[in-house]
Order: sequence, then C-alpha cells, then structure tokens
Amino acid sequence: MTILSSLIGADYRPATAAAVQALADSGVPVHLPGTEAYTALTGTSNLLKAIRPTAVVAARGSDDVSRTLRAAATAGVRVAVQGTGHGATETMQDAILVSTAALDEVTVHADERWARIGAGVKWAAVLEACAPYGLAGLAGSSPDVGVVGYLTGGGLGPVARTHGLASDTVRAFELVTGDGVFRRVTAESHPDLFWGLRGGKGALGIVTAVEIDLVDQAELYAGALWFGAADAAAVIRTWSQWCELLPEEGTTSIAVMRLPDMPIFPEPLRGTTSVSVRFAWTGDPAVGEEMIRAIRSVAAPLIDTVQVMPYSSLGDVHSDPVDPMPLHEHHSLLHSFGIDGADRLLELVGPDAQTAQAMVEVRQLGGKVRDDRGLPSAFPHRDAAYSLFTIGVMIPEIAQMVTADTARVHDGLAAWTRQGGLPNFTDTAGQEWIERVFTPDAARRLQMLSLVYDPDAVLLGARGLRS
Repeated sequence: MTILSSLIGADYRPATAAAVQALADSGVPVHLPGTEAYTALTGTSNLLKAIRPTAVVAARGSDDVSRTLRAAATAGVRVAVQGTGHGATETMQDAILVSTAALDEVTVHADERWARIGAGVKWAAVLEACAPYGLAGLAGSSPDVGVVGYLTGGGLGPVARTHGLASDTVRAFELVTGDGVFRRVTAESHPDLFWGLRGGKGALGIVTAVEIDLVDQAELYAGALWFGAADAAAVIRTWSQWCELLPEEGTTSIAVMRLPDMPIFPEPLRGTTSVSVRFAWTGDPAVGEEMIRAIRSVAAPLIDTVQVMPYSSLGDVHSDPVDPMPLHEHHSLLHSFGIDGADRLLELVGPDAQTAQAMVEVRQLGGKVRDDRGLPSAFPHRDAAYSLFTIGVMIPEIAQMVTADTARVHDGLAAWTRQGGLPNFTDTAGQEWIERVFTPDAARRLQMLSLVYDPDAVLLGARGLRS
C-alpha cells in the first residue's frame, strides 16, 4: 500500500495525502501515525500537550525542510516544527511536522569564543562541549531544553541578570523561511529577520542551525537553599527585600513547592510545603557567599546546595524534572514585588493556604536583561521586574481544581501584574499567544515579515499573525 492510499484510507484530505506522497517519492524521510519513528518524534515533555500531525518529516538538513515547505504550500497544508519536545502548544492536527531532532551538530570555536549548534541539540550537550574551554552558553534552568527553541523565545536563564538574554548572543541563524528558501540570517545580511527570530519563536521559519557567542564563565557560586514550612514567611519576606539590593552578578528566584511524597524527591521535602531560594553568582565566590548570607541567616535550611560549581552543572540550581509529566502552566509579568507582594504570595500559596499548585515561582529580572546590546529584537517586555510562574500537576482527580486554582493565584497578584508575557513561558498558541506576548507594534511588524517570507501562510507558528 502506498502512503497516498493509506492516508486517504485514514480520511486525510487528498491534497494532504498527495503532499506526503510527493515528499516520500522525492526521498524525504516521512513517518506516519502508528510507526515507531512517528511515536518517538512526536513525544512532548508535557503530557497534556500531545501532538497529532498528519505525518512527520525527519529532516536531515535544510533541503528536506525546503522540500517539505514547498510541497505543503502547493497542497495548502501547514507545517509545524519540533526539535526536542519542549514547548509544544498546538495539537498540529492536519499539519505536517518537521522534526529537527537529527540535526545534532555541536562545534565549539574556543579561540574565537563561539559555537555552531544544530536545531536538534539540547543545552546539556552544549554545556558539556564548552566546559573544557572554560566557556559557557547561556542555557536556561533546564539543560534538557532544546537550544533553538529556547533562543527563538529569548532565553531567560539562571545568570540572565549578569549576561542578559541568550538570544542576544546569537551571531547567525540558518533557516528555511515559509517560502521554502534557505537563508543565513545575521544582523547585517537580513536585519529584519534577525530582529524577528529573536523572540518570535517559529513564526518566520524553521531554523536548522544557530551560531552563538560564548561567555567566559568556567564556574559559578550557585545552588539552592530549601527551607521548611515554619520558616516560609520569614524567608519569602526577607527575599523580597534582599533581591532588590542584589547586584547584577546575582540572579535569583524563589519558589513555594509542594512536592509529592515520592522517592525521587529528597526526604525532608516529600509531602510537605517548602520554599526554595535559587541563586547564581557569576562573580567572586567570596562576595557571593556574603550576598547569600542574608538568606542563610534567616533560618537553618533543610538543604543547602549553594557552592562553587562548574558552569556545566547549571541545571543543579533549579533541578527541573526531566521526565514527561501532565502539567498545567501559567505565567504573568510583575512590575514590582516587595514586602507587600511577599505577604500576598504567602496568603495565596503559603503553608497555611489551600492550593493545588506544585510550584509557584517568582523570578527576579532586571540587570542585563534590559540591555539589547544595541540590536533590538522581537523579545518583549525587557523592562519587567519579576516573572510569576505556576505549575500544577494535572492528575485527573484534581485537574479542574488545578485550573481554577491557577486563576486564583494569578488574579490574587493582579495588583503587581503588568501586561505582557514572555515567549517561552506563555503556554498558549495562535492569536491568543500573539496578543499576550507582543506589543501591537511588534505584532504588526512580525505580521509584515510573515507576509513577505511566508506568502502562502504555510508555517503553523505564524497562525496567530495570519488569522
């Protein structure tokens, strides 16, 4: 049975089936539902965000991407992209998925302090490759996240106040735009696309490789302090004042955690409320130790991992889980926090509150995050002071409760909330995502770029711009 006949037999549109058949006939690796390859390439990190594309193209390079986009344009089919399975927001139903997982190049040019990275690479591989040279890429809190998706969403990591957004380190993108044309994009060669790709996620093309500048950062003084429920109020109130005095060498967040009673978590934290202060200091460790003393002096931590560590261990600061889970996530930006914000947070999710959230994090922004290095980008809201991020585990028995409680928490901090959202943290799609993330001027500029470089509206990531 041909791909064409099997797809038509499965009630796919004839035009869609014809596009997939044409790709297979041209030698492009195509995988259909029900195959092991399809299952492997459509996995996501959030089990609530299952994807069901018509077919998956396992891209070997830009030629496969270009063929896919052109065939899809002819058939009137949209094309989605996924590298590592993080950040899925669309079901991708009726779309062809381009998987960039096989594009796994990591080349470090240590003398010139830059690296070339394929679109299927996770940050863990980059950290490992850079470590022997004492160099660092500006990874996020989880090294399990893909490099390209993170960079196109701006990239706000554990050392952002010192080194800025990861997207500001990009030297060049190699991508295929929606019209099927391969382009190498730099600030000089395609300044319009270079603006839009840094913050616009997948709205303008499918990135196959990226080149980034690296920073000299062999070590950090970093980790997390975990406190018990009895000390939560004192720690959160102190943190709210302490972080406002923190120099740019320090980046910090605080998280109220309710970890389940499971062996994968440290014994003191299981089945109880705890507070984690995350801290990364890029300067002299002795000075960093003086800085964090204000938090250590509040109470005796249950766990204290703050120490000198290799930069390649950056993921230990947040210790984000790696295994896929069914998660409900939501995000807001705050214009301030302070002692009043701390007291309100305690009312909403402190030890005496009833909440269905597994984690509620307030992350301090500012510092070099505000500095675009003279190259503006589509990344929005650099001037936000804090980010509020909530995660609830969507066990069927409490799923409705989690959703309602998420709204309660974010609405409860409305007095500190400002408009906008960060691209990598905003868990929506389409026009709702565009309106939530971008200013009207930025959205219009992205829309004009989409009309020029994706005239047939092939890219699913541009749906919100073209609807």
